[in-house]
Amino acid sequence: MDKVKRNLSLVIAFVLKHKIKFSIGFAFVVILFSVYYSLLAPPRNFPSGNIVIIAQGTSAPDVASELARAHIISHSGVLRFILRLSGESERIHVGAYRFASPENVCVVAYRLIVGDYGLPLVRLTFPEGVTVRDIAAQVADNFPSISAESFGEEAKAYEGYLFPDTYFFPSGTEASTILSALRNNFNSKTASLSGKVLSSGHSLSDSIIMASIIEKEANTDKDRHIISGILWSRLAIGMPLQVDVARETYTHKGLPREPICNPGLESIKAALEPTKTNYLYYLTGRDGLMHYSTTFAGHQANVRKYLN
Repeated sequence: MDKVKRNLSLVIAFVLKHKIKFSIGFAFVVILFSVYYSLLAPPRNFPSGNIVIIAQGTSAPDVASELARAHIISHSGVLRFILRLSGESERIHVGAYRFASPENVCVVAYRLIVGDYGLPLVRLTFPEGVTVRDIAAQVADNFPSISAESFGEEAKAYEGYLFPDTYFFPSGTEASTILSALRNNFNSKTASLSGKVLSSGHSLSDSIIMASIIEKEANTDKDRHIISGILWSRLAIGMPLQVDVARETYTHKGLPREPICNPGLESIKAALEPTKTNYLYYLTGRDGLMHYSTTFAGHQANVRKYLN
């Protein structure tokens, strides 16, 4: 009997002991939930699907206040604290953010820091031979906040150095960011060609001008290299380039002052690695093929044969 009482006492003591621990744990969880719902949780009137635009130059406190007014977060001070704690208060990504469903303030802060806009990326494809004017028009068509005139003005100094490619940008991307992406891609794609530029005997700027002409004059890699050889040969003997894509070259001896378009990588390579031939003349016939000749008389014969 005494043994039973002793065991019962132990059971009661165990229950009481763990009941106290459970109570403390439960109270801690309640406190955590209270803190979460009072400070971190999204407002009950969170406007799902709302889009908030963070403008260039907006400070972290102003961003927090704007999101609080839009009912994206409950307390602007909490967001300011998280951003300051992260050390990223000065590097908030500007642009349009879509909040499809309620998110706590920590998630909102993360999205601001990494530029997670919650919107489909805008796809821009620029083909080889595209001009700054073409690029500016396409950018303006896809980004209503960017005008073709302002983008063209900012980009005109980089004609020839904006790499033709497919790019993806968030909807709130600024003109300077798009321009930097095209410039950086050019630098990246042409970095391995620095040795060929040195061995070519031509400056990078002259090579890019030549590449821009080749881009407009030829359709195949083989023809690009042959035409490159022809045009460099014309320059070497003091003959005007006489290419249709740059009319001033009919009377002006030498290269145009600047690129006439933004060439692709193959045209740049062709400008740096011309195929040496005896040809001085070429034309594209009605058959879509290139026809070459070494003399002007031969060129006239090709004109009669393939163009008339």
